Amino acid sequence: MTGPPDDCLVRNEWICGDYLSTRREILGDAVVQHLELTGASVALALLLALPLAIAARRWRWAAGPVLGITTLLYTIPALAMFSLLLPVYGLSAALVVAGLVLYSLTLLVRNLLAGLRAVPQETRQAARGLGYGPIRLLLAVELPLALPAAMAGLRIATVSAVSLVTIGAIVGHGGLGNLIYSGMNTYFKAQVLTASVLCVVIAVAADLLLLGAQRLLTPWTRGRAA
Repeated sequence: MTGPPDDCLVRNEWICGDYLSTRREILGDAVVQHLELTGASVALALLLALPLAIAARRWRWAAGPVLGITTLLYTIPALAMFSLLLPVYGLSAALVVAGLVLYSLTLLVRNLLAGLRAVPQETRQAARGLGYGPIRLLLAVELPLALPAAMAGLRIATVSAVSLVTIGAIVGHGGLGNLIYSGMNTYFKAQVLTASVLCVVIAVAADLLLLGAQRLLTPWTRGRAA
């Protein structure tokens, strides 16, 4: 014989330990999907943002169009963005990733460009005097000095992506957002609260990890702050 169901589920309480124990696999799958969508979108956005920022830094005429277009993309509401991309990607995870990539571009391009522009001109001239070519100058001097600003943008873009992934629930690919939306439709309190808290935990953990990576990659900033 099986015992009666746990009271907290019967009473539909917000905090229910039995929900965690009985839905562990569902929660785990949702967390994994959330992390995959976030990681893929931010990584692809970074790959696109870097050459755009470099082009905007190297050619002044390119800065206006690059910043203008990425800013325009950021102003499009999420539901409208997904609707515009729907004919291309259909109801798939790629639709969510593509939308998040476009949203992340503004944050990443602006911070990368700000970091590159902040590199002192005398530093560039000194590197050229030592025989640095354009590529070596970029990789060995400009990008390392632009790293603090770039990491700041990456942190903001990542936290934003963690939040925006939940909207992907409208096409069935929202990670924890799937649980939040289905829980809201059925007024399943424990599910809504648990999935929401996990979203916050992922965002905070991602931000702390990136902050730690930033401190490791830019030790000179720690010395300056001290």
